[in-house]
Formats: sequence, structure tokens, C-alpha cells
Amino acid sequence: MTDTTDSFLLENATLVLPDRVVERGWIAVAAGRIADLGEGRAPERGIDIGGDTVLPGLVELHTDHLESHFCPRPKVRWHPLSAVMAYDAQIVAAGITTVFDSLRLGSDFDNKSLNSDLWVLADAIETAATAGHLRAEHRTHLRCEISASDVIEQAEAYVARYAAHLISLMDHTPGQRQFRDIEIWKGFYGGRGNDAAELDALIERRLSLHARNAVAHRRRLVALAGERGIVLASHDDATPEHVAEAVSDGVAIAEFPTTAEAAHASHRAGIRVMMGGPNVVRGGSHSGNVAAEALAREGVLDILSSDYVPASLLLAAFDLPRRLPAITLPQAVATVTLNPARATGLHDRGALGAGLRADLVRVHLTAGTPIVRSVWREGRRVA
Repeated sequence: MTDTTDSFLLENATLVLPDRVVERGWIAVAAGRIADLGEGRAPERGIDIGGDTVLPGLVELHTDHLESHFCPRPKVRWHPLSAVMAYDAQIVAAGITTVFDSLRLGSDFDNKSLNSDLWVLADAIETAATAGHLRAEHRTHLRCEISASDVIEQAEAYVARYAAHLISLMDHTPGQRQFRDIEIWKGFYGGRGNDAAELDALIERRLSLHARNAVAHRRRLVALAGERGIVLASHDDATPEHVAEAVSDGVAIAEFPTTAEAAHASHRAGIRVMMGGPNVVRGGSHSGNVAAEALAREGVLDILSSDYVPASLLLAAFDLPRRLPAITLPQAVATVTLNPARATGLHDRGALGAGLRADLVRVHLTAGTPIVRSVWREGRRVA
């Protein structure tokens, strides 16, 4: 097969299929789709990749990393198009071919609006996409702080102007969900230069906003998602009551449940449980919540997100089978490919199979550590 821009053949490859690993295989790509694959000798000569592993392109649903490029220091805003391009390059270099860009909606904890940042970033992503500059496929994840006074205004304005593909229902009110222990909330926000009196005032303000807005705003966001066909995620569920509410709202994904109880309840209800790749790699949650490895051991971990470290997706996928032998490599890889794709209605990617998009990652293992060597999106080399 001729090695053109979107048609080629890889041979002498280790293929991670949905149900097994093919140690010596081949995969043929034509016009951006997987044409065929098999075991043993390839039907014709292709690119010999020396036994390296080929995975489907990773699918990332929740990453905070765009913000770190746009806001590299407190009070610093970087050139938005440059920030988007640097972020896109880092995402693809981590093996991610489909990324849901996380954009925060609703005023921040200190009552400072994020409205201008939201539109600057959205415009920069749109500019890069329209110009054909983006290597990964970028979709949109709106992280909606339900207690914020301006979250509905921003959400309705956003979907009127741009496509949105995932909405997460978030509540970082002290005493709620991730911050059920108010002292943990104080420790988190106290590091931002607030003294005790300022923190107490912030707590009172946030509790007041929650009482005034949370229920009505959640209902409107759920309705908006239904009107627009947007997938819903519930963020930081901690109790059976949180999960029951998520079920009632038609939530598809449980983002970072903080307790095993909530994770099990979500899984039983058919809601896919998503945890952070850094949680797996580090061996636990940085904020003291339930460990992703514990949920994997109990069979209730469905999806991994890179959260704040893009490279963590690939590391976690290879770490899980080593730590938990009951989990196979195909099962672990599915948490970063097939499962997030299916949870968001993307049925044309996420696995190695004939007819699917040729979103591929070539990985070399160095002392067990996966190193990305090449990435293709729809058969075109992007890294």
C-alpha cells in the first residue's frame, strides 16, 4: 500500500484491540479509515514499526490544561491563539486525538467574572479550527458552576454562538461535594492569599449564592442540555442523594465521585464513572478523596481523564494492568479510548477496527514507560 497523506500500512506492530492484544500484527489505513488489520505477516510491505504498540487515539473529556497555557501566572493572560496552539500540540504529543476543551462558566469563588476569558478562548479555538491549524479534534466541555449568578447567561450565550458537546454540573460551595469538609475548602482557597476573615466572608457569600441559585440553575442547565442534545456530567458526587439527582437529570458521566459509595451507586445506575489519570499515576487523590485504583479494583472505574496532566492518560492506561493483574491492557486502554468515546456519542472512533477512524498512536515502551512516537488523526500524521 502506498504511504500517502492518509493511506498507509503499519506492520510488525503490537495491536491493542478491544478484546485482546495481537503481538505481531498489521493495520492498513485508507482514506483516513482503518481498512483492515490482522495477525502475522502483512498482505504487502508497509512501514515496519519494530514491534511498537499501536493504540486507538486517546479521547480526553476533562482537561484543565488550556487554562495553564492561557494563564501561566496569576494575573497573566497569554496571547490566546498562541496559547491554544501550544495546548493543542501538547495534547497531541500525549496521544490524544479527540479533546473536549474545558471552559469554565460562572463567576469564580472571589466573585470575579470569567466572562471575558471565556469568549477570548472560545474565539481563539474557533479561529484555529477554521484555519485548519488544530492537530487534534477539539470539542467543547462547558464546566458550569451552578451557584454562580451569571452561569445561565453565559451558558445560553455560548450555545447560541458555538457548538457544545458536554456540560458538567459543578458545585464548589464549601460544605458540598468535594468540599464537604469546610476546612479542606479553607486550605484550598487559603493558599490564594486570603486571610481567615476573608475566607469566612467568602464562605458566607458562597453559601448565600448556593441557597439562591443552585436548584434553579441546575434545572435550567439540564433543560438546556436536553434542548441541544448535549451530554451531561455530574461533578464530585459524594452521596446516594447526589447520584439519585444525577439519574433523574439524565446524567451520562459521573466526574470524579469523591466517595466509593457514590461511584458504586453511579455504576449501578448505568452512569459511567470517570476519575483522574493523575490519581492513578500518583496512587491516590491529591485532595484526599477516593483513589481511582480502589475503584478500578472494585470494577467501577469506566473512564480516565488527564485532568491537569495530559501525559497521565497513557501512563495510567499502562499502569493499571501492572498494579491490578485482573485488569487487562485492552480493558485499561478502553478507559481512555472506547469508553469516553461511547459515553459522548462518538461511535466512529475509540477502537482499532475496520471502518473506524484511523486515529492511531504508536507507543514505544522504555522500562515499562509508554513513550509516544507517532500520532495519526483520521490517517494523517499529526505528531
